[in-house]
Amino acid sequence: MRLAKGIGFVALAVVLTLGFLAYLRPAFMVDLTNMVLAWCG
Repeated sequence: MRLAKGIGFVALAVVLTLGFLAYLRPAFMVDLTNMVLAWCG
């Protein structure tokens, strides 16, 4: 249970960091999205 809570906390921190970066630099988020799409597809 503690491990799941830790993973959830890390995931939340990552999401908040990405959201903050997207707010500061929208172009960064576009580049990141394109990179992820290219990597997945």
